[in-house]
Amino acid sequence: MRFSAPSAARRARWPGALKRTLRRALLALWPLAAQGQGFAGLGQSAEGYALPDPAYEFSFPRDHGPHPDFRIEWWYVTANLSAEDGTPYGLQWTLFRSALAPGEADTDQLWMAHAAVTTPDHHYVAERLARGGTGQAGVALDPFDAWIDEWRLTGDDLETATLTAQGTDIGYDMDLTAKGPVVLQGDHGYSVKSEDGQASHYYSQPFFAIQGTLHLPQGDVPVTGTAWLDREWSSQPLTDRQVGWDWFALVLDGGERVMGYRLRATEGEPYAVATWIAADGTPTPYPNGAFTAEPEDTTEVEGREVPTRWHVTLPDHGLDVTVEALNPQSWMATSVPYWEGPITITGSHKGVGYLEMTGY
Repeated sequence: MRFSAPSAARRARWPGALKRTLRRALLALWPLAAQGQGFAGLGQSAEGYALPDPAYEFSFPRDHGPHPDFRIEWWYVTANLSAEDGTPYGLQWTLFRSALAPGEADTDQLWMAHAAVTTPDHHYVAERLARGGTGQAGVALDPFDAWIDEWRLTGDDLETATLTAQGTDIGYDMDLTAKGPVVLQGDHGYSVKSEDGQASHYYSQPFFAIQGTLHLPQGDVPVTGTAWLDREWSSQPLTDRQVGWDWFALVLDGGERVMGYRLRATEGEPYAVATWIAADGTPTPYPNGAFTAEPEDTTEVEGREVPTRWHVTLPDHGLDVTVEALNPQSWMATSVPYWEGPITITGSHKGVGYLEMTGY
């Protein structure tokens, strides 16, 4: 029997001092809060933890589930949405798992979740934190179910799924249906992050159709669109010199998808790789240097200059586009802050997508 977590209404009645104490206690243990070891501590030593293996063979539904022998892991959904009147929206749902120590004990797992809804004029953010071993958060298979409190991503082998989250100002109830195959990123799912060889296991489902209802302060909004699931796990995905990344998920009007990222370091050029994904799901990975993303304009966001318009190229496929934020103020004011929001694509190709930027 699953432990029944406190409801949002009950948590809202907790004394403010108690809520702050619980939050501080969890964050003190949360490895991502570490500084000076790459962005968010992701460059700290992996001693005692499992490491990604280039010979690893993925298997589903097994790999939709958790990998607790690795330090860090996430289930990450972003969606580009449109209302009946054509108004664009963005949606994010993320569940992070982080291990306190090597091993697979539930009590040594910490969980953090982020939810967001972006409109052309507003960016709404919610966050949840939980400790393993209580049933408050986790991921299970048969059927697949990822949850923290009442937030859930659940479905049958992730071919179809439902997605829910609730915050102080926003919520959503969505249905997802896969319209293409799972895509292994990098070298058959082995995704290299630096010249030093840091890596992760990484796959995506970039072909979800999504529909449902956004619950906004001004009322409910029925929406439809496309969604992208990223799954990644590692124990040391960055070097201690890598200070952040710029990650692009491009959904092109021709049916193709592009995943590209550049990892910025304290010295030298960013480490930049990409995957071109054909409309039938066939991936073509590209090594460092084949994909470029250069900032063209910045916006002041929470007292810092953040790139919100980019020139992005992948010459092998004639990709030469401008990527621009739907809402430049899409700042995730969470325990580990970053920028994340929907984008529009113009130029040689047109489309929509999502951009995540950390370390600014």
